[in-house]
Amino acid sequence: MKSRNSRLVLLILTCALLAAITVAGVLLEEKALETDLSRCNEAPSAAFLFGTDWLGRDMFCRTLCGLSLSIRTGALTAAVSASVAFVLGTAAAILGRGVDAVLSWLTDLVMGIPHILLIVLISLACGRGFWGVILGVSLSHWPSLARLVRGEVLQLRQAPYFRVAEKLGVSRLEAVRRHILPHILPQVWTGLLLQFPHAILHEASVTFLGFGLSPEQPAIGVILSESMRSLTTGRWWLALFPGLALAVVVLLFSALGGVVSVSGLGRGEGSPAPVS
Repeated sequence: MKSRNSRLVLLILTCALLAAITVAGVLLEEKALETDLSRCNEAPSAAFLFGTDWLGRDMFCRTLCGLSLSIRTGALTAAVSASVAFVLGTAAAILGRGVDAVLSWLTDLVMGIPHILLIVLISLACGRGFWGVILGVSLSHWPSLARLVRGEVLQLRQAPYFRVAEKLGVSRLEAVRRHILPHILPQVWTGLLLQFPHAILHEASVTFLGFGLSPEQPAIGVILSESMRSLTTGRWWLALFPGLALAVVVLLFSALGGVVSVSGLGRGEGSPAPVS
């Protein structure tokens, strides 16, 4: 009981910290874009915790804005990816061997292409920018979760209550809604949380390479890409603090997914719905 309570406290603190970073980044967005050439390239100090860049912009504010943008992007892409995984995984297990073969082939095809390359190609096809990154990350992270969903649904189809529902003439859509959805949603929710760190890192990586978000946006990838030009001149703070902050956020999301998985908060409880 103590262990479960401690994990619950850790879960709440992690969620609160991530929410605080997201809100702070939104509130500081205008300040992060302010330029002041009189304070260019200042080292970290009490006035500027993360120093300033070549335009005199506060790196602390820019880092928080970049993290907030990455978290919001990760939330949207992880949600879309998990939804695609649920729909395709369920369809592969329910709609017969033909559909299963096609979707399994599609899953193997997507998994056979490196994530970064696939995201870059999709982003380029969509004109780069915000929606290019969203679609690129969303359409490249669903295969693993889709396979898990497919396996779970295939097991549930062998359950006596599901077979009885089929014999009684319950439609497939209704059977999925009543007998599969309540059991699969916890796994999908946990998978969504575990996809967060991957989505955030891939968004930052693609933006860093110049195929993602526009340079005008204070994204972490943009910040790190700009800082590479300053490392040789000794301005180490431009890359160190944003990089460490990104690593901390990714670790927080990994810990969040791990806590949910281990504590059982992501597993369904209760008996199957009765057949009517």
